[in-house]
Amino acid sequence: MNTLLNLAGRVLLAQFFLLAGLDKISNYDGTAAYMQAFHVPTALLPLVILLEVGGGLALIAGWKVRWIALLLAAFSVAAALIFHHDFANETQWILFIGDLSTAGGLLVLAQYGALAPALDARQKNA
Repeated sequence: MNTLLNLAGRVLLAQFFLLAGLDKISNYDGTAAYMQAFHVPTALLPLVILLEVGGGLALIAGWKVRWIALLLAAFSVAAALIFHHDFANETQWILFIGDLSTAGGLLVLAQYGALAPALDARQKNA
């Protein structure tokens, strides 16, 4: 049961980042403009996409899960603080809390790592 729960948790956390990264690719110019509005250099956008898509896929595959989860947790907190700090706006408040909640789940995943089926689990058994 633990391995199934671990895999389900990884997939559910990963889809958040994977879908966000794919959306940034399909709406690259709009995302760049949004970043500029918050004084975030648009040169970071390719790295953000790589982190979201690559990190999402790594979580699903179970590869370097502890490190990827830590990176994505830090990214989630940074995104909350930079983009969702207008607490007078209820939508922004919900997005802020969502980002922090996601970071919390990722920190738990970073603590325990991936269980089989996962590339990390295969490497431990090899």
